[in-house]
Amino acid sequence: MLKRRDFMLGMASAAALASLSPGLLAQTRESYFISAANTAAGEHRVLIADVQGRVLHSLEVAERCHAGCVRPGSEEVAFFSRRPGRQLNIIDAKQGRLIQVVSSEPGEHFYGHGMFSPDGELLYATAHRYEESEGVLNVYAAAQGYRQVDQIRLGVMDPHEVRLHPNGRDLVIAAGGIQTHPDYDRIKLNLDRMQPALLVVDRLTGKVTQRHQPSHHQLSMHHLDISPEGIVVAGYQFEGPEWERPNLIAWLDVEKQRFEEIRLPDTDQQVLRNYIASVVMDTVTGVAAVTAPRGNRMVLLDYRQRRYLHSIELQDVSGVLPLPEGGFICTSGTGGVYRLAPGSLQLKQLSADSIRWDNHLTQV
Repeated sequence: MLKRRDFMLGMASAAALASLSPGLLAQTRESYFISAANTAAGEHRVLIADVQGRVLHSLEVAERCHAGCVRPGSEEVAFFSRRPGRQLNIIDAKQGRLIQVVSSEPGEHFYGHGMFSPDGELLYATAHRYEESEGVLNVYAAAQGYRQVDQIRLGVMDPHEVRLHPNGRDLVIAAGGIQTHPDYDRIKLNLDRMQPALLVVDRLTGKVTQRHQPSHHQLSMHHLDISPEGIVVAGYQFEGPEWERPNLIAWLDVEKQRFEEIRLPDTDQQVLRNYIASVVMDTVTGVAAVTAPRGNRMVLLDYRQRRYLHSIELQDVSGVLPLPEGGFICTSGTGGVYRLAPGSLQLKQLSADSIRWDNHLTQV
């Protein structure tokens, strides 16, 4: 395995960054999204659909998937199995076909999320070394057939969603702090001693440069998004007593290292059932959308002002995605694709189906 410094510094050249084709990416992202889903018969699928909710490609996969990320400058999408899955699926989004399946190393499984470097050369995937109960970032060289070339130890359990900071160097990771083991399926083994955290990691050195902890040790942090200004919004899933109502939204200014929590109105705190599933930001309007499928709500926030705006009811609302012109596309775990126009508080149903959409949508 190559040393991190030698391999990664070579990949981070200015020439590689300049080789990206933003025009091509913007054109494709205006048209399609990709999401994991289950059919009514329980089959595991990865679906590619247009922004009207029409499914264009349906790919069968061996394990239930969770989320994906687009390789810059290409048509490839890396799509990860849901914990405790062991498969990384490489998909050609243009042709709608599965082109490669990469298995996790023995004794490890994926957490369902990953992120490419700005030049598309490296893929970072959150993973779990379950015998040691250790969370890691596995690093794969995309041009070498997604061969694993490094592993970054994070010093946390349950690293989940990872996003790239606009500076191209830092990775921001939501770590839930929950101990699990595949022998016990998805049973949580350490709820009395969890240590969730929001991490900032220098991907070139592997050093954790910031670690921010929630206000309660049972606020498991799983999902986040980051804006072009470097503002992070993250969602919690509370593992404590169901009658307690802790804060469910975290906010971080990475550059200023300013970490806060956003308190929602009591009515929303009550109905959300202490569970946030997906977080995205609409940079056109400055609105963050946060989904809570157990509470059948999507909450809207002004992410710059750290201010609650509104909540919208939708049964089992799961995935959500900002549109290039502003507003959002969202899906339901009971079926259906919906659009929320900028400034509107009314969802428009675009398609009705029996697809059990998963929690995340990815622009392709």
